[in-house]
Amino acid sequence: MSTGREKIEQGNTVLGIEFGSTRIKAVLVDENHHPIASGSHEWENRLEHGYWTYSLEDIWNGLRSCYRDLVRNVKEEFGVSLKSVGAMGISAMMHGYMVFGEDGALLTPFRTWRNGTTGPAADALTEAFQYNIPQRWSIAHLYQAILNQEEHVPQIRYMTTLAGYIHWKLTGKKVLGVGDASGMFPIDTEHGTYDAAMMKTFDGLVAERHDPWQLKDILPKILTAGEDAGTLTAEGARLLDESGELEAGIPLCPPEGDAGTGMTATNSVASCTGNVSAGTSAFVMVVLKEQLKKIHPEIDLVTTPDGSLVGMVHTNNCTSDLNAWVNLFQEFAESFGIQVDRNQLYGTLYHKALEAEPDCGGLLSYGFLSGENIMQVTEGRPMVIRTPETHFTLANFMRSHLYGALAALKVGMDILVKEEGVKVDEIYGHGGFFKTPVVGQRMMAAAMGTSVSVMETAGEGGPWGMAILASYRIRRKDGETLEEYLSERVFADSKSMRMEPVKEDVEGFEQYIEVFKQGIPVEQKAGACVRG
Repeated sequence: MSTGREKIEQGNTVLGIEFGSTRIKAVLVDENHHPIASGSHEWENRLEHGYWTYSLEDIWNGLRSCYRDLVRNVKEEFGVSLKSVGAMGISAMMHGYMVFGEDGALLTPFRTWRNGTTGPAADALTEAFQYNIPQRWSIAHLYQAILNQEEHVPQIRYMTTLAGYIHWKLTGKKVLGVGDASGMFPIDTEHGTYDAAMMKTFDGLVAERHDPWQLKDILPKILTAGEDAGTLTAEGARLLDESGELEAGIPLCPPEGDAGTGMTATNSVASCTGNVSAGTSAFVMVVLKEQLKKIHPEIDLVTTPDGSLVGMVHTNNCTSDLNAWVNLFQEFAESFGIQVDRNQLYGTLYHKALEAEPDCGGLLSYGFLSGENIMQVTEGRPMVIRTPETHFTLANFMRSHLYGALAALKVGMDILVKEEGVKVDEIYGHGGFFKTPVVGQRMMAAAMGTSVSVMETAGEGGPWGMAILASYRIRRKDGETLEEYLSERVFADSKSMRMEPVKEDVEGFEQYIEVFKQGIPVEQKAGACVRG
C-alpha cells in the first residue's frame, strides 16, 4: 500500500488512455509496467444523418468521466490524490474523418471508422495509387467529401484522427504516431513518412478544384514510438481534470491507434508475429517481411508504432450481435424470475458451443450490425439462416454465432496465408471475445488455422499498451528498439496460455465458411430491401 502511494505521490507512474468503440479506459502503471489503478466510461456511437458519429461533447465528457473514475479509484485504493504522472499517452479507434478550419473548429461531425460511405473514393484512390485504400481510411473520407462536393472542403486546414485530435488539444502539437498515421494515408516505411509519390498523385487528382491547401499542409506530422510528442499544457490539464489538481508539464508520447496499442500489449511488433483483437470490431495484424505481391481490398497495409510494415485484416463487426443474443437469453431467464450472473451466463452459453457439431449443423449467423467491406456488404442486417435439415440446437446456435463473429476475419486471413504465403509463427489474442477461458481462444484457433495464445495481461488491452508506449518514451535506453524494450523489459517474465487448433474445429470452420460465403447475396439483398 505505502509503496503504491509513494509511486503516485512522486509521479513515478505512467498513464495510458484509450478511446474504444464502447468504452474509454485509463490504466495507470508503475515502473515495472504493472497496472495499479484504472478508470472507465461507457459510451456509444450514434447513426446521425447517415453517419456513425460521436459528438465533441461525447468525447470530452467521456474523457473527463474516465479520468474522474481513475482519480476516485486511486483515492480509494491508496488514499492520495493523483496530481501528476511520469508520462502519458492517448490512443483511440483508428481511421475516420475529423477536419478543422482556420479557427480550429470542427467543420463536420466526426465520421468514425464504422462508416461504409466512401466506396467510390476508396475504389478511385486504390486505382490511382495502385495501393489498397480501405473505406475506413481518412484519405478515402476526404476524397469522398470532395466527390460529394461538400461545402466544408475548401475550409479545411487540418485533418487528423480521434487520438490525434485529443493529443492536439492536450499539448498543442499536431502530431501522430506512425501506426495511427498509416490508417490515414499510405506510409513510406523506409523513410517513416507519408508516401510522397502518392501524395503528389492525390494533389493531381484534385488540382482543378484550386482548394487553398495541399495534402501535406493538412496532415499531422508523423512520429515514431519513443519520440517527444510534447507536454501537457495548463489548458490541456484543465480539459482532462476539471478539479484543477492535475499538473501541467507531463511528457506525452506520440498518440496511437488501437491497432498499435494492441500490437504493443501483446508483444507483436517483431517480424512474423501477429495479434488479433476481437470485441465490437475485430482485426488481425501480422508484421510482414516484405510488401504483398498483389493488391487485396481485404488487406490494409499499416505499420507498427515503430514503423514496420503490417498486414491488417479489419472487420467492422464481431461480438455485437453475439452480445445481443446473450442479452436476450438473460431477459428470458429474468422473465421466469431467475437472476443470472452476467459472467456465468456468458460462460455457460460459450461452453455450450463446445458441444456443437464442428460445422454448426448447417446453421448460419450473419452478425452484421453495420456494413462489412470484406464481404461486400454495404448495410448490415443481422440474420440467422437455416434450412429444414439444419440441426437447430442451442449448442449449434452458439457455435454458429461464435463462428459468425469471426467469419469475415477468417476470409481476410485466408488471403494472407493461403494466397500471399505469409508466415505466422503465433497469434496473440486480446479483447472481450477471449474473456471466457478456452472457448473464444479455441474458436479463434479454428478460424486462423494456427496457435493462439492469450497472455495473462490480455485483459488490460489497449490502454495498457498505450501506457507501455508512454513508458518507452521516458525509460528507453539509447538505441533500445521497441521490440527490445517489450521483449526484455515488459514481457520477459510474462505468462500465456497457448492453444493449438483442433483438427475437427478447423475442418468444421472450413465447411461453415464456404456455406457462409454462399449466403452473402442474401445478406446484401436484406440490406437493400429491409429499411430502418
